[in-house]
Amino acid sequence: MGRLHELHELHGQSPWLDNLRRDWMADGQLADWIDRGVRGITSNPTIFQKAMTATDAYSSDLSRLIGEGATVLDAYWELVVDDIVAAAEMLAPVHDESAGADGYVSVEVAPSLARDTEGTIDAARTLRSRIPSPNLYVKIPATAEGLPAITTMIAEGCSVNVTLIFGLERYEQVLDAYASGLEARTGDLSDVSSVASFFISRVDTAVDRRLEAIGTPDAAALAGRAAIAQARAAYALFERHRASDRWQALSERGARVQRPLWASTSTKNPEYPDTMYVDALIGPDTVNTMPEATLAAVDDHGTVARTIDTSDGSTELAELAAVGVDMAEVAEELEREGVDSFAASFDDLVQTLTTQAGEVAAR
Repeated sequence: MGRLHELHELHGQSPWLDNLRRDWMADGQLADWIDRGVRGITSNPTIFQKAMTATDAYSSDLSRLIGEGATVLDAYWELVVDDIVAAAEMLAPVHDESAGADGYVSVEVAPSLARDTEGTIDAARTLRSRIPSPNLYVKIPATAEGLPAITTMIAEGCSVNVTLIFGLERYEQVLDAYASGLEARTGDLSDVSSVASFFISRVDTAVDRRLEAIGTPDAAALAGRAAIAQARAAYALFERHRASDRWQALSERGARVQRPLWASTSTKNPEYPDTMYVDALIGPDTVNTMPEATLAAVDDHGTVARTIDTSDGSTELAELAAVGVDMAEVAEELEREGVDSFAASFDDLVQTLTTQAGEVAAR
């Protein structure tokens, strides 16, 4: 049994692939990852920007759609929907054998809607209607404006991947938004699920920069420790929420827990071990979505052991506060940067597709 399988079979963590490319579905690479233990797929605007501009796998369909009179934006979404539907079909066996726990493919609403509640709801409804696959997660950002959209879509029976979570206060609000959506529904609740995507490596990047600026020995000793500590604190929060009377009432109606999903788990600092953000965050009812390089590293030399609750992160978080790092401020900064980064990738992709469409029209 490979390490990716061991993560799930021995410790209840589901390894997912944080990438989606049309050529991988055609040449067997995605099928190989599924065989090796991948149990789900996440995508985002940056992933599609790289896929559509780095290969020619989309060129013929883009030319066809533009030739048929589609706008560039409509053509983009047609290409995305086709990829998501195809990937969902490939993961359907995982979804079936896990009784709906895994086998999901995530697609994100347009990043320009991150501060637009009603626009997010409309976009999520559209994606759900265009992709009727039972193993679809619609990704909605955990901005203040995204929270009521999450509640609304869960209440309507749409499974949601809540993305861009960078801090504990926001995570607690996400747990509440999911529970509120379930409470608004009637009858059995087992037909809807959710994951909460808590970003990891970006937190260390931002905190390490602050620690270096502080410049004291105590600050230096905390480098590379903030992200794992905060994720473990998030898991402790998840466990407390699951034990609450509120959740127990929902569980009795068949509700599925909203699993924490560790995102951005490739190491950005080359001095850190390449499996650092996997090895330290292994435990039941969690997901870790990884780019292919990190998946390969884990499968080759990862340390598979339960680690998520070896501490609750409180000691490190207190030490960070003592040297002057405000984790709430870090979370706010990273949320702004995350929204802006996805919007920039989306805008760049649309511009590239517009150029390609112009070349098609000129032929």
